[in-house]
Amino acid sequence: MNCRHCAHDVSHSVIDLGHAPPSNAYLTQADLKKREITFPLAVKVCGNCFLVQTEDYAKADELFTGDYAYFSSTSKSWLGHAAAYAQAITARLGLNAQSLVIEVASNDGYLLRNFVDAKIPCFGIEPTASTAAAAEKLGIPVLREFFGEALAQRLVNEGKQADLICGNNVYAHVPDINDFTIGLATILKPQGVVTLEFPHLLNLIKLCQFDTIYHEHYSYLSLAVVQRIFAKAGLRVFDVEELETHGGSLRIYGCRSNAKYAQTENVQIILNAEHRAALENLKTYSSFQERAEKIKLDFLAFLIDAKQQGKKVVAYGAAAKGNTLLNFSGVKPDLLPVVFDAATAKQGKFMPGSHIEILSNIEMGAMDFDYVLILPWNIAAEVMERTKGQVPARARYVVAVPELRVL
Repeated sequence: MNCRHCAHDVSHSVIDLGHAPPSNAYLTQADLKKREITFPLAVKVCGNCFLVQTEDYAKADELFTGDYAYFSSTSKSWLGHAAAYAQAITARLGLNAQSLVIEVASNDGYLLRNFVDAKIPCFGIEPTASTAAAAEKLGIPVLREFFGEALAQRLVNEGKQADLICGNNVYAHVPDINDFTIGLATILKPQGVVTLEFPHLLNLIKLCQFDTIYHEHYSYLSLAVVQRIFAKAGLRVFDVEELETHGGSLRIYGCRSNAKYAQTENVQIILNAEHRAALENLKTYSSFQERAEKIKLDFLAFLIDAKQQGKKVVAYGAAAKGNTLLNFSGVKPDLLPVVFDAATAKQGKFMPGSHIEILSNIEMGAMDFDYVLILPWNIAAEVMERTKGQVPARARYVVAVPELRVL
């Protein structure tokens, strides 16, 4: 395998999670009788540029299908996050009715709805038909395509260049990260700004957040690596913020290399933190597999002990990260019979690999149980607030990553 950025040979293993189906490939009752497609799920690190990346097996169109089931608007906290960003970036860049905002991977319109409300011209680029249709119902124009240099050049030829390009949790999802980044540079106005949010590699390694690894995440990014990828495309990072979303993310602010924006001290602060964590030392990654296996064993021990004591464990949140945890741990319905979820696109279906049934969160109040395993641990507080009054008085909440905790 060659590195997706520098084409250097990649042979240093970070973790091997075995074979797993795509994490958002939820199954219908009929699907349970068919052969389920799985791919190896392993991550390596490039010893030359230090891009951490999945091995090449799954293609983008096999993962981001027409019935893609991840809808960003399901999370109220994420909607609030998006609204706050839209307000702040509008003020920072002075966006108005003469501006153009483009969001890459616009999903169900969770973000662009704020620009529509503010009467700032915008459109989304979103290849999955299910989420694009939801955005269009909100009055948001959507191009149902994958983004890259060719699409960017086509839009420029049509007279469309962006004052702001935003991409939340998409940069890690692109198989050709160089082509994607060149596309960003192509479609930006000379003084335009691009903001990208992605989970920070520093937290993945420090907290062993292995369940954030799945086939849709082709890359696991540090600021230092993103700087190199940007520079190759004629872009530079001039500011960065640390976010609490998705277990710890970065929001980077980029521009063309010759644009007016001065680099803030935040950039060097994050780079220094990454240097202290030795993210560009191969030894840093050598114990990751062992640490993940300990989390797996502690999780299994909890489920087995609960079963032996006659306790019932259910789960909340049919999240992609939950599928990684369940499939790596080999958990089936005998230990975890049901997952509740608020997303209608997932309700009535089954978790890929584990085949655990997904029920509506509304049905939670009618079932008796002792523990609620919160699979999307990054929004545990929101889940606990949302399910208040639906769980038995004796029931306890549990998270398994980064360590097993009964809340």
